[in-house]
Amino acid sequence: MTDENPAFLWKSQETPGIVVQSPLVAHIKKCEKEAAFFMANQVMRITLKAYDHELIDQAAKDIVEAVKSSGAKVSGPVPMPTKVEKVTILRAVHKYKDSREQFEQRTHKRLIDVAQPNQKTIDVLRKIDISAGVYVDMRMK
Repeated sequence: MTDENPAFLWKSQETPGIVVQSPLVAHIKKCEKEAAFFMANQVMRITLKAYDHELIDQAAKDIVEAVKSSGAKVSGPVPMPTKVEKVTILRAVHKYKDSREQFEQRTHKRLIDVAQPNQKTIDVLRKIDISAGVYVDMRMK
């Protein structure tokens, strides 16, 4: 006999005298194994967006240092294409159509992948102080 709960044990019909675990316990153990395998293959994707390239580079540097100190593997920061939004307006409202002004807004993006994140990695990332001008998006893939 094993030291497990007798409610989860049943006697095999094919071989009398042998006590086997119930299919429910076997299924639970299989699910736990799959969950552990799934967590080992998890990748945390961190996307940074900002209008100022210096702020985003500093934030990416801080995140990479913090994640490396927690023991997880880091890939990045990878600079993504900068999104440039241009707006053209007339200087005068009613005439002088040839006189115009153009304004642009640049959105810089960085991508960081954290392979095999653990609880310590998540705790370290929560404690990081990042500038107010940087938008951070964290997702598990």
